[in-house]
Amino acid sequence: MSASERPWSLWAAQTAAIMRLELKKTLLARRGLWIYFLAFAPVFIFVVHAYHQLRTGQVGDIGNDTHIFAGIFQLFFLRLAVFFGCVGIFINLFRGEVLEKSLHYYFLAPLRRQVLVAGKFLSGLVAAMVIFGTSIVLQFFALYWYFEPATRQEYFYHGHGLAHLAAYFGVTLLACVGYGSVFLAAGVLFRNPLIPAVVVLVLEAISGFLPSFLQHISVIFYLKSLCPVSVPAAIFMDQGNPLAFLAVNPAPASAPAAVLGIVILSVVALAYSGVRVRRMEIDYGTE
Repeated sequence: MSASERPWSLWAAQTAAIMRLELKKTLLARRGLWIYFLAFAPVFIFVVHAYHQLRTGQVGDIGNDTHIFAGIFQLFFLRLAVFFGCVGIFINLFRGEVLEKSLHYYFLAPLRRQVLVAGKFLSGLVAAMVIFGTSIVLQFFALYWYFEPATRQEYFYHGHGLAHLAAYFGVTLLACVGYGSVFLAAGVLFRNPLIPAVVVLVLEAISGFLPSFLQHISVIFYLKSLCPVSVPAAIFMDQGNPLAFLAVNPAPASAPAAVLGIVILSVVALAYSGVRVRRMEIDYGTE
């Protein structure tokens, strides 16, 4: 191994070690049980819906159920479950260590602090995708399991079923990347990171009414652009839903622009977090 390759090999090994340590704490933390409840609540909803259809003997409509799934995915899963789940997972990666007075152990270890940021972010991303990725797969199959096997097979393999599932899984991954990087940065920069989390929540909610240049710094703008099924606002207006405006995306971005926008936002947030962590000094007495 050449001298130029050694640092990269060492950094990769340290990143993997940090990921292993953090994954245990994140996935098994009792304080994070509410994240599982948020993530898997839609699965329960779809199981109840399917059971009701079977009990009443109603003939399912795949087109209608596809719009139901899209609506719950965009209005609940992305905006609430994944958003607040990422708040709980990523803010605690640094802020939780400070409150527990354990961050100094990492700072005393012989590793670059940018490596610490990378390891913690990747551990949070893997944990978020294990939770929310599993949920999205279970949701999809829970919604359609009451259809006849031939109908399911036709939709999954000859229609758009599996393509839609892959798209929703990809959007969930990008949501975890975008929100995760923002909230990790909030945990590094702010003593009370819940305040910026509330600010981001409000901005995400009203992003459809913001000027075009401000919409492009909103994560939900890109996520909605990548969803395979648009959610007609008329559906929610007919039901008198005051949140109907959340379904509107006035000028969606192209798929490459949407992916690139989230990646750029995440890289900037993580790079700035790395710079701030390098200068970070711990004084537990002030916390």
